[in-house]
Amino acid sequence: MTPRVKSLLGIARRAGKICSGESQVEAFLKKEKGYLLLIAEDSPGAVSKYKQWASDVNIPVLVEGTKEELGLAIGLSPRAIVLVMDRGFADAMIKESN
Repeated sequence: MTPRVKSLLGIARRAGKICSGESQVEAFLKKEKGYLLLIAEDSPGAVSKYKQWASDVNIPVLVEGTKEELGLAIGLSPRAIVLVMDRGFADAMIKESN
């Protein structure tokens, strides 16, 4: 995960534009809301569970970083999954990761 993506995640969290953790992410995926799903590389269960679900509702998926990195980027405990709820932040993170 690039430093720029980590920085964007932190800014998005402070702006209230992300949700993290399985229960929150599942709730928003059921409503087909969100613009980018980030999944930790060291979480194979989350990758298999959420990658297909996100593609079914046309949400791009990035499998990057570790749980620790995702958690630190958003200022919380380690997280396996983070959903970005703002198109601008999502587009910027996709651009930076490519």
